[in-house]
Amino acid sequence: MLPRPGVLVLMLWAVPALAADVPPVIPRELLFGNPVRDDPTLSPDGEKLAWVAPDAKGVMQVWVRTLQGKDDTRAVTKEPERGVRYYEWAQDSRTLLYPQDSDGDENTHVYAADLSTGVVRDLTPFQGIRARLLEASPTAPREVLVTMNLRERTGSDIYRVSLDTGAITLDTQDPGDVMTWTADAKLSVRGALAQKPDGTTVLRVRDSVRTPWRTLLEVPLRENVFPQYMGFIGFSRDGARVYLKSPHGSNTSRVVEKVLRTGAEKVLAEDAGSDVMDVLFHPERKVVQAVAFNTDGHLRWKVLDASLREDFEALGRVADGDFSLVSRDRADRRWVVAFEQDAAPLRYYTYDRSTRRAELLFSNKPALDQAPLARMKPFQLKSRDGLTLTGYLTRPVDAPPGPLPTVLLVHGGPWTRDTWRFSPEVQWLANRGYAVLQVNFRASAGLGKAFLNAGNRQWGRAMNDDLEDAVAWAVKEGQADPARVAIMGSSYGGYAALAGAAFSPTVYRCAVDAFGISNLFTFLKSFPPQWQVIRGSYAQRVGDVDDPAEQERLRATSPVFAVDRVRVPMFVAQGANDPRVKQAESEQMVAALEKAGRDVTYVLYPDEGHGFYQPENNLDYHARVEAFLARHLGGRLEPIPKEGRVQGSSAVVRQSGGTAK
Repeated sequence: MLPRPGVLVLMLWAVPALAADVPPVIPRELLFGNPVRDDPTLSPDGEKLAWVAPDAKGVMQVWVRTLQGKDDTRAVTKEPERGVRYYEWAQDSRTLLYPQDSDGDENTHVYAADLSTGVVRDLTPFQGIRARLLEASPTAPREVLVTMNLRERTGSDIYRVSLDTGAITLDTQDPGDVMTWTADAKLSVRGALAQKPDGTTVLRVRDSVRTPWRTLLEVPLRENVFPQYMGFIGFSRDGARVYLKSPHGSNTSRVVEKVLRTGAEKVLAEDAGSDVMDVLFHPERKVVQAVAFNTDGHLRWKVLDASLREDFEALGRVADGDFSLVSRDRADRRWVVAFEQDAAPLRYYTYDRSTRRAELLFSNKPALDQAPLARMKPFQLKSRDGLTLTGYLTRPVDAPPGPLPTVLLVHGGPWTRDTWRFSPEVQWLANRGYAVLQVNFRASAGLGKAFLNAGNRQWGRAMNDDLEDAVAWAVKEGQADPARVAIMGSSYGGYAALAGAAFSPTVYRCAVDAFGISNLFTFLKSFPPQWQVIRGSYAQRVGDVDDPAEQERLRATSPVFAVDRVRVPMFVAQGANDPRVKQAESEQMVAALEKAGRDVTYVLYPDEGHGFYQPENNLDYHARVEAFLARHLGGRLEPIPKEGRVQGSSAVVRQSGGTAK
């Protein structure tokens, strides 16, 4: 019997003669298929370990085993088609909680898997609603708080759910402007992060569930960072103080402690070059123990709790890369720690605090441990108007010096950022022979409010210029072949790919767009119900479709109205159930390209939303993009299956051959 393809490739990697020549093609299955195991967490009592892994049908389920004694490994979820991507332990250590939607529509329900009975229940069984797990507490181990838009589709009320009876009780009502809620150690909801119509962020608190809400802090949009870098961390154990990620009085967000009675504030951690990237908050003591920043491409921890200093020093010696604590037991004796590298899959370790020893638990994709993976090299450049832009360049393993065909890979958001990490997409492109260029263009988040605000109303303008400047830098440095540069991205990155093809047609050879925005008018008018509260911030940062003074700019920066300027082949992919960037965004762009006689390939996945999460669809998408890039840039190719699709994929393909050259 012949070995499976992945085994055969691993055998080839072991042959020195081939390694000295050109590294072999890494199968897409190894990069984009399911992990073998991932996301391990300890039960609060420290007796069990859970993780996600595929079942016999390739569907990701949650698995559990007892740490001591017999091996009782078993799957505790039973999802038939769409795998579990995230889960949490309830505080009773016998229930696992996870969200699940239908074919990517993001109307998630919260499910509970009971380890003692094997029963899986929908805790939020209401049609058409969107529920999310908010918080659990050891003070009420058989209760959880969830948010639901049951009463009002644009709202986010909090409900208290009993794990014993399934009873659902309204706990806190959303006044209509709340984005996130925070509960204290007693599972009382006492913090709310809201947004005003003009984009101002408001942090509200209350002293108890029987006292009225009051404003703790107001931050206008231009003085703010993006929400993931601002907001509540948690309340102190006695409820008298609150810990915040706050940009108030600083260009970057910092961790502050605020006394609720007096308003006195103390800065606990800050960095002039980075917003707060991660916070270690003790689940029992309710104190901030360590804060992570990212100023040089790497995660740097500032330890505040002296009792952890030796632990962090010991972890720093365990392995190369950036580490983060992903799970801990209630006694705080055992941790699960993740190590991130650029040229290795994610590795998880168990760490014993009593001995300060770490043991490898597993790699999430062990078949890649010996693969020829490429290194990410950080760089800086000056934009044409003087901003400092940071990014990463990844060249193929053993590539000779000199310019290469290049893919400009644009991150989504746009209010996120690229970081030094293992990226399957980057490794895939580098392995196929491309230099991969990533840049944190203006509006990228995590780099402070000034850099974020530099992108306000600059979609298709200065943000597009930054991408062009990154390509020019790579060409000048002798890294990129100017005649063979592709632009590629998803979500905002997809918009950037469409905009690059339309507004910079001489810079790029081809463009790849996955669920990108093509028409700013239709995009800004089609927000899903749960996004209505942030319409004000989009009006400020992107544009106000109701303001006549903005019409010309919004039209000029919508790629759908500039297809006559497109001269390069286009690849467009879309999930039919995407609630954020709706199918109409891709449909109207493709129709306009076809009408203009342009070369466009359109792939629709009927059972996907904002992202291609079904493994078969993810593999199918990358197989098609790989063939597209090979055709136009000349890179290496792992052929698409002879059937013309990955087995099990739902892809619906439309090909229009045009006059684009």
